[in-house]
Amino acid sequence: MSSNFGYIDIILLAMIAGFIILRLRSILGRKTGHEDKIYPGFTEKKFEEFQKKQEVKFKKTNPNDLVGEEKEKFIKGAEIAYETIITAFAKGDKKTLNSLLTSEMSNNFDRAISERENKGIKSELTFIGMKKSSLEKYEKSQNNIFATVKFMSDIISVKKDKDDKIIEGNPDRIKTVTDQWKFTKKISSNSPNWYLAEILSQ
Repeated sequence: MSSNFGYIDIILLAMIAGFIILRLRSILGRKTGHEDKIYPGFTEKKFEEFQKKQEVKFKKTNPNDLVGEEKEKFIKGAEIAYETIITAFAKGDKKTLNSLLTSEMSNNFDRAISERENKGIKSELTFIGMKKSSLEKYEKSQNNIFATVKFMSDIISVKKDKDDKIIEGNPDRIKTVTDQWKFTKKISSNSPNWYLAEILSQ
């Protein structure tokens, strides 16, 4: 009789142990929603590469990093934009201007061209060459980068009335002009293009 009770005790203990194990597994193995997310294939090496890309992206938007070759390319591009804009303005080429100006500046140039045309005034401009250009200021706001460039160039500029009579300038005289222009671009933009945002008074 005692032998039978011993077997029964063992069976009961085994059942109790099994029940406890199942309960622990159901509790400990249950997801609570606070576990760390695991991204398959996102190794430590890939994470380091991701960090480096983000650092480079930030560096390119840092106002203090426009130096060396990058600065030379920017100034060269600004010189080309300067010549293109003043020549297009003299010709009344609104299409070219709109691709190089901010919307506000484009409206200002459009009004000036329309006013000139309404008065029957013709503008003639010959760009002789750039004497000097320099980056005066480079700054960053929350969404945009601004770069102020000082230009010193030689041009021939003449204005004529509707009867083709010269009312301003001299076709035989080269004059040196100095301008300060502020260009801008969005920090988030992947485009290399800058746009004229303001012409500063001298």
